[in-house]
Amino acid sequence: MHVVSEPAILYLGTPVVLISTVNEDGSYNLAPMSSAFWLGWRGILGLAAQSKTPQNMRRTGQCVLNLPSADLAAAVNRLALTTGTDPVPPGKLARGYRYEKDKFGISGLTPVRAQTVAAPRVLECPVQLEAVVEASHGVAEDDDKLRGRVVTFEVRIQRVHIEESILLHGEPNRIDPDKWRPLIVSFQKFYGLAEGELHDSMLGRIPEKMYRSPDVDRAKAEAMAAA
Repeated sequence: MHVVSEPAILYLGTPVVLISTVNEDGSYNLAPMSSAFWLGWRGILGLAAQSKTPQNMRRTGQCVLNLPSADLAAAVNRLALTTGTDPVPPGKLARGYRYEKDKFGISGLTPVRAQTVAAPRVLECPVQLEAVVEASHGVAEDDDKLRGRVVTFEVRIQRVHIEESILLHGEPNRIDPDKWRPLIVSFQKFYGLAEGELHDSMLGRIPEKMYRSPDVDRAKAEAMAAA
């Protein structure tokens, strides 16, 4: 039987994303988040507006979206309750956050050079997506109590780096979902995916190439022009 409920949050389960950006002084910021979804080679990201990551994204127009596998939970956890914003915003301070400048250092993760943006990739993450900001939009702008607290970004992917071990055999442009084990956050707790496919998917019978976005060809053309 269903009952009416009022959960404080509705984090029903999404992959963790580590967003790397460049600070004003050229150092790197690295922030975990999970309010993200994908449409072709576009990503939609929801972030606390006063955090360092959206500030850097607005200023530079760039970022890298690094997706950790389930075995990187401890590294991601070391980034939890830290912020690159100094002083710490009141909302985060009330939740126990502290200022930390060296995010890569405390996480034990390794920054490596990206190819199309200044922000670094995270070496240990099996999926690394170099991206540019195309648009941003405030959330709940109609509510005086919520206005200015959350912002969404639309980012366009420019370069995709995939760990070979999670690719489909013989298919350099396809990730094997039986090999890819993303770190999942569900109601603030870490989970992984169950082993193996649960059920045949009708959508899975559609060839992936039919979903190919024009952004893929745009990224290739821009790379060739820059070469």
